[in-house]
Amino acid sequence: MIITKETDYALRILRALAGGKQLTTAQLSEQEQIPKQFAYKILKKLQKSDLVSIQRGAEGGCHLQTGLDQITLFRLMQAMDEDSAVSSCMKPGYECQWCKSHNDAVCRAHIHLTAIQQKLNEELDAYPLQEILFGP
Repeated sequence: MIITKETDYALRILRALAGGKQLTTAQLSEQEQIPKQFAYKILKKLQKSDLVSIQRGAEGGCHLQTGLDQITLFRLMQAMDEDSAVSSCMKPGYECQWCKSHNDAVCRAHIHLTAIQQKLNEELDAYPLQEILFGP
């Protein structure tokens, strides 16, 4: 699990929109040095997750729908469809070949990885973006 370029760009977009600013995709792209096609794609994902509102037209632009104090890195990663699994066996529907070949024996690695995954998810969900981007 790593923070992808897309999530990094999303963080930049949210930072630029902080404080009630309304900016166009072109302004965000230029200000945050994000390729315009990526900015648009990311904004659509942020809109779908109710993090950003997009208005079209001459007075249009993008603005935060939710305060950065209400958004965590975990939520942002989910909005970006980012995979936060520490191992493929943490993904829903994963069928462990080891367990299958050992008559559904308990996989000790899976037990430990599950505990690690839970702690990682809790940590990613513990800090609002307001704190991550601007400090306490």
